[in-house]
Amino acid sequence: MPEQAPTFHVVHVAVHTPVHSGVGTPLSYIHSTNVPAGTLVRVPLGTRHLLGVVWKAPKDATPVDTAKLRPIEAVMEGLEPMNGHWQRLVSFAARYYQRSVGEIAMAGLPPALRDMTAEQLAKRLQPPKTKKLSKKAAAALEATAHETAVPAAAPAPPALIALSAEQQSVCSQIAQNPGPFLLYGSTGSGKTEVYMRLVQQALDADPQAQALVMVPEINLTPQLQERFEARFTPMYGAQAVVSMHSGMTDVQRLKSWLAAHTGQARIVLGTRMSVFASLPGLKVIVVDEEHDPSYKQQEGARYSARDLALWRGHDCGTQVILGSATPSLESWHASDPAVGRYLRLNMPSRIGAGALPRLRMVDMTQQPKKAVFSPPLLAAITERVQKGEQSLILLNRRGFAPVLFCADCNWKSDCPHCSAHQVFHKGDRTLRCHHCGDTRRVPHACPACGNPDILPLGKGTEQLEEELERLLRNVQRPDGRPARIGRIDADTTKHKGALEEQLALVHSGEVDVLVGTQMVAKGHDFRRITLVAAVQPPERLFCLLMQAAGRAGRDASYISAQGSHPEMWIQSFEPQHMVYQALRQHDYPSFAQQQLRERQDAAMPPFAFQALVRADAKTQDAAQAFLRAATDAAHQGQLPHLDDVFLYPPIPMTVQRVANVERAQMLIEATDRRALQRFLHAWQPWLHWVRGQPPHKSIVRWLVDVDPLAL
Repeated sequence: MPEQAPTFHVVHVAVHTPVHSGVGTPLSYIHSTNVPAGTLVRVPLGTRHLLGVVWKAPKDATPVDTAKLRPIEAVMEGLEPMNGHWQRLVSFAARYYQRSVGEIAMAGLPPALRDMTAEQLAKRLQPPKTKKLSKKAAAALEATAHETAVPAAAPAPPALIALSAEQQSVCSQIAQNPGPFLLYGSTGSGKTEVYMRLVQQALDADPQAQALVMVPEINLTPQLQERFEARFTPMYGAQAVVSMHSGMTDVQRLKSWLAAHTGQARIVLGTRMSVFASLPGLKVIVVDEEHDPSYKQQEGARYSARDLALWRGHDCGTQVILGSATPSLESWHASDPAVGRYLRLNMPSRIGAGALPRLRMVDMTQQPKKAVFSPPLLAAITERVQKGEQSLILLNRRGFAPVLFCADCNWKSDCPHCSAHQVFHKGDRTLRCHHCGDTRRVPHACPACGNPDILPLGKGTEQLEEELERLLRNVQRPDGRPARIGRIDADTTKHKGALEEQLALVHSGEVDVLVGTQMVAKGHDFRRITLVAAVQPPERLFCLLMQAAGRAGRDASYISAQGSHPEMWIQSFEPQHMVYQALRQHDYPSFAQQQLRERQDAAMPPFAFQALVRADAKTQDAAQAFLRAATDAAHQGQLPHLDDVFLYPPIPMTVQRVANVERAQMLIEATDRRALQRFLHAWQPWLHWVRGQPPHKSIVRWLVDVDPLAL
């Protein structure tokens, strides 16, 4: 009797293939069994071997000849398939942000897992082997066990602090409503304690429940993890709280991901990448500092983690809490009772009846020219140091100076690969491009004319640190020691553990004046800082200044004991600007209302919807030619909703050349989100077609950025 031919099942697998490659849909493979959707597998792709996720067959899938398909190499045994909620999240993100399913799916998996073979994973999942004891050691252990037969009592959970009336009201409203919620609370109002209470309620109610708490910056995770571990480790075990961010090693990220996927981790603290964490028991999502632009991924798959958190919560019936002292205008508008998409919760008061900092404006037109610190501000900082208090100086620009300049020939330290200046870093005497990373030694003389007197232009955090050390060299602390200046920015925290070490010095009071960029202006709980100063108005002015002001006077009891009052100092050449008037009153609602009126008049988000199409090429002309051809193709194809969108002409990007690649962009606007999405979806095949035409072979890449943060 002839042998029956083996039966093979067609399996669709999502792998990491960028959408601009033209291979954006799941690929077809064969396997001896019908592998469930969500299962991790390893598959061949060309000469490579990649991790993929088994995906549901598309509705319009056509029958294929199995003889032409390659087999799945291995199924990653030992891991439960990614559940339906996770699959729907990835599908939505890929569809909305115009990316491939595999690109989004792989972005949510740890790098170590993507590189693992099935055998390596199986070994990784094995429980650790118990070390065999010698007879002598076994006897000693047995004797000890008999002596300590009485089981030790489990550690008692820490006592909960009493909630303020505002905190209690917020918790009650969250318990009575489905959400989503916008928690608008002033800096120091106790939003973190509210988050922890809500997480605890969810975890106590369901032994399988999990919570996701998101923060915008890596540097905010250590202090948050410390607080969560102190609260929840005694209740749920040592592995109950894990972190997930790009600052961790590959092994650490894999360990955290596996703990979350298996349900061992009850709470995940993470940055924007954690929105894709596999959390089968997810019940609560918290997005702290929801206004922060760091939640928007700016490379590769350009998704908004905040918006995906809201969608994920809606899909799986999870409570979502957005929190901020300066909410984004989109969230503020959505929480307007007339709009009603979010429920707005208010906590305007600080814990302990602490006062909000007073705003002190310094008109720099009335101060000595070229002064980095005005005399009134310097006097205020000196007074704080002498009283044993701390000050924070904010400048959102690292390095010593943004550019070196020759006054004789107008030479500037331009990057040879980018349309940007190389920043002068005095510490190691280098010029660095913060876009492409090109680094070179500072020249001894002007490379153009030989003038030895090349000068720094502008200010950076290094310069402020040096200037303060000079100005405060004779100022003493109450204990008689000289004033100590610290600096926290991307340069001083690039080594592992450096950030934690420097923050510890600030918290212990060893640093009297802290100079930092925006990374220290938000989220940190500095108890001894009573003065915050912005020596130069930063980008995203209002939110950043209000967040920075919130670092001052957070400990009401300390302020009272010192007999002091928190202050926010701003040096500006336009002290009468309406931004400062709103900041003086700590009146975010009025500022937001005025900004929303202006946006509505200009048909800007959230009253309109935008997307950017970007093209990278060897020349600027080639990049813009591709975008013009894409516009012509849209009209040629009579795409749906073409009359509902407006396509602007292509222009160079603000930094038009990076790493010798020219970049151009084109803005698309619509008053209806669905019309914009349908147009973009129909446009995708035409973009691929245009890219394949001979005149556009020089295009390096193209991408679509939906809901861009900056134009």
